[in-house]
Amino acid sequence: MTRFAKGSRALMISYRSGVAFPYREMVQEWTGAWVHKSEFEPKQPQLEPQPVGADPQGLQHAYPARTEFPTPDFLPNNPFSITNGTKIMTVSFPDYSTEAQGGELSYVRFQGVKSAVGARSIEQIELSSTLNADISATATSITLSAGDGASWLPSNSYVVIEKINSETGRYENEVVSYVSVSIHIDTGIVTLSNCVRGTAAPFRGETFPNTTASSHLAGAKVFGCRLVSIDPDTVVTGAQPATIQQYNRFTVDMIQNSTSTATGGGFQCTIGPVNDRA
Repeated sequence: MTRFAKGSRALMISYRSGVAFPYREMVQEWTGAWVHKSEFEPKQPQLEPQPVGADPQGLQHAYPARTEFPTPDFLPNNPFSITNGTKIMTVSFPDYSTEAQGGELSYVRFQGVKSAVGARSIEQIELSSTLNADISATATSITLSAGDGASWLPSNSYVVIEKINSETGRYENEVVSYVSVSIHIDTGIVTLSNCVRGTAAPFRGETFPNTTASSHLAGAKVFGCRLVSIDPDTVVTGAQPATIQQYNRFTVDMIQNSTSTATGGGFQCTIGPVNDRA
């Protein structure tokens, strides 16, 4: 068989530029043309497109998103302050709200209070009570057992009635709005009137899905909440904007004037929505 020379000293004319290059530096393109390696151009991928399927439109194991209930936040140590002769209680809560959230409607419930604040008992702050009698799912008047937790409930507010399903173990709490609070002069039993059953209370400007109205037995735990009033500080920045609002505390109405000036509540008190169970 005839052998070919290696071309170590030969030249070859480029099909593209017409310039002579060393034979051994020439390469062949996909068109069959011989060009110098510095002139080589690969075949354009779009000349041979690969088949592409449709984009996937859904996940195999998808399910609807859920609305998450907010969890209670920890307050600083001894967050509650009262002043003699006023019914306002100040609650310390650094970064409670941003400037944009400053005017948002919020009903809050205090839990985990460890100590009284002056003459304000733990029950008065937490607004904890129990049902005095069984109620049906349609009752518009609710009676609560006598005690500080019930008698200090504000008017035009909300309570949550705690209920646990005995079969599933899941919470089936119900939020109830009411208009007025009355206290029996002899027994101390508290009556909530003009109740709307199966509602939800706004928290930091957001109102959650309504709860379900149901019957409840006497002795069921009941917890109240208070409407928040924002108490911002105006801080000079030395830049632009010249001032900003900082929200490190808020106030709540305690109904009756305080008889002392005090700070307290203890460690790891919490604040959250009246119903913190989905």
